[in-house]
Amino acid sequence: MAAVSIPTHMKAWVYHDFGNTPDVLKLDFNYPVPQINENQLLIKVVAASLNPIDYKRIHGALKAFNYFPPSIPGYDVAGVVVKVGSEVKKFKVGDEVYGDINHKALDKPKNVGTLAEYTATEENVLALKPKNLSFLEAASLPLAMETAYEGLERAGLSPGKSVIVLGGAGGVGAHVIQLAKQVFGASKVVATASTSKQDLLRSLGADQPIDYTKENFEDLDEKFDVVYDAVGQPDKAVKALKEGGSLVSIAAPVPGFPDAFFLLTSDAVMLEKLNPYLESGKVKPLIDPKSPFPFSDTLDAFAYLETSRATGKIVIYPIP
Repeated sequence: MAAVSIPTHMKAWVYHDFGNTPDVLKLDFNYPVPQINENQLLIKVVAASLNPIDYKRIHGALKAFNYFPPSIPGYDVAGVVVKVGSEVKKFKVGDEVYGDINHKALDKPKNVGTLAEYTATEENVLALKPKNLSFLEAASLPLAMETAYEGLERAGLSPGKSVIVLGGAGGVGAHVIQLAKQVFGASKVVATASTSKQDLLRSLGADQPIDYTKENFEDLDEKFDVVYDAVGQPDKAVKALKEGGSLVSIAAPVPGFPDAFFLLTSDAVMLEKLNPYLESGKVKPLIDPKSPFPFSDTLDAFAYLETSRATGKIVIYPIP
């Protein structure tokens, strides 16, 4: 493929100080395009999606992890490779790829995230975009789907075991339901959500949806082999667990369960492993009905994300 013309500067959403998102996140029309090293690729971003970790970083809640602005938010990307380093083996210019650009969520996350025209990352976190998915759909997947998968793997979910998902209509929870059923072979999947989302839980594969506004899941007679807490209810989560069962949490540490809380280690191997389930339609993206948000409306997208009312993922598309 012929060389692609790459500008020196780009549009990007940048914050130079920690604070409330609308106060500090600004659209910069002249931000330097990132330079790549021999192990990296430069990606022309087509679509990106938002995750709670994005606004937590903007607010300064994670500054203890040696991370400083100026920074561009964004972990999830779907786009086209426009430049490759000399050591890159898996990809070439023109490849359509997707992934979470940060291998470790908090370990030196990249200052140039995905809410920009271009971003750079390593090949070990990227996979070829499934052929049946749009860039918009692909961008919604990486961090949430990989987090769902890693949690279920850590919990040792296997065929014949039961699982309850706390927060089944959120970005991660929606994938936990699908993966538990389609990939891990759970015998029973129970999930919680609000009244209006009960049919959605069923459509995702939940055998028993629970309306948390009307029923306390922790009071069920049935207890579960795996409890996946995606919302931060550790005291209740423990009450739903079978003796000897496994608990995982992405929202808060769990007293008495030191290994329950985890942060994703992003890895292309997971994406590649799940590719057949995506291409067959057994596992599907779940994108909030208000999405996509235009790049220019990124502040509105963050305002919506911070209400914690989104169903599935919030996607920014198209990136200019």
